[in-house]
Amino acid sequence: MKPARFQEKFGPYALVAGGSVGLGAAFAEGIARRGVNLVLVARQETRLKETAARLRETYDVDVVPLAMDLADIDDVRKRVGALDVSIGLLVYDAAFSPIGLFEDTSEEDLALAVAVNVEAPLLLTKLLSAPMIERGRGGVILMSSLAGGQGSSTIATYAATKSFNAILAEGLWKELKPHGVDVLACCAGAVLTPGYLKAEKVKPAPGALEAPVVAERTLNALSRGRGPIFIPGATNKVGRFVLTRLLTRRAAVRTISKNTGGLS
Repeated sequence: MKPARFQEKFGPYALVAGGSVGLGAAFAEGIARRGVNLVLVARQETRLKETAARLRETYDVDVVPLAMDLADIDDVRKRVGALDVSIGLLVYDAAFSPIGLFEDTSEEDLALAVAVNVEAPLLLTKLLSAPMIERGRGGVILMSSLAGGQGSSTIATYAATKSFNAILAEGLWKELKPHGVDVLACCAGAVLTPGYLKAEKVKPAPGALEAPVVAERTLNALSRGRGPIFIPGATNKVGRFVLTRLLTRRAAVRTISKNTGGLS
């Protein structure tokens, strides 16, 4: 899709949750490159403002930094509801992943994972899709994960929340398509972000991709209406097929856990 068509379909503003660093920043850059203004949401204000300034200067678009904790659902509802710009695209990339054995994970971390990975994307999709439906155009990208296709040891809660986002996207893709709103869940494998590289003790998982590659391919898939599920990377597509179509559930869990067992 040409930039002008992208702007018409998904502009004038896109909201990127988790947009200060890593994959979220890569999404923000890809959107800015297409000429769409941005609202960037993240918790760390300094990095958020730095990313906003860089994108503003590089691509000559308006960038609104919105520093807030996505786990604070009431604040999310209040501040996003008060925005005075028209949002035509939501990209939800923020995530919290408690890593380690479930028995060692605190109740606070479990609640935080649910708030950031489930409640916040659900609320933002609800708040922002309503005006998209009225305008008859727009888009929603929810970041899921190959880990969400089956249980995964040491990241059991994270995997479960990512499964929620994929299933939500599938249902909304069917509901919102007649209203001109495209919905897509990106089920990525390992993405070489600062957070992943910090957590990964062993070599990156097979099929690991750079963040800009994942963002660009996902935006292109959205532009072409290739929902509801998009899997970037040939290796990841093959892996998804094997895990979901060829292996039993038990075998799939064992296989994926070989890759997640080294996380800490």
